[in-house]
Amino acid sequence: HVQLVESGGGSVQAGGSLLLSCAASGNTYSTNCMAWFRQVPGKEREGVAGIDRYGVTKYADFVKGRFTISQDPGEKILYLQMDSLKPEDTASYTCAAGFSMLVRWLLVANEYTSWGQGTQVTVS
Repeated sequence: HVQLVESGGGSVQAGGSLLLSCAASGNTYSTNCMAWFRQVPGKEREGVAGIDRYGVTKYADFVKGRFTISQDPGEKILYLQMDSLKPEDTASYTCAAGFSMLVRWLLVANEYTSWGQGTQVTVS
């Protein structure tokens, strides 16, 4: 099992930036990918960005060109740099770790078995 703890959420004005971090611990060797998901109350959770152990990334269309996912394998930290934030980016952001066979599945929630508690991002 992998434990995940997010940090870096907060409130920002439209056009601003935030950096989310996710620290992983535990049996991280059982995973080969990590991702960020977000959810708004009353709506389904949606994949934002994912990355595999080789650094291959996948982004949702609604964040392409604005968000960047990266990882520090040595420190076991996942990042999400969010630029040009929009009010519609307001959500609870959660990091996840799992094992995926295909890059195109990096944003599929069922590929992930470990989830953090989430960090709130509010854009006004």
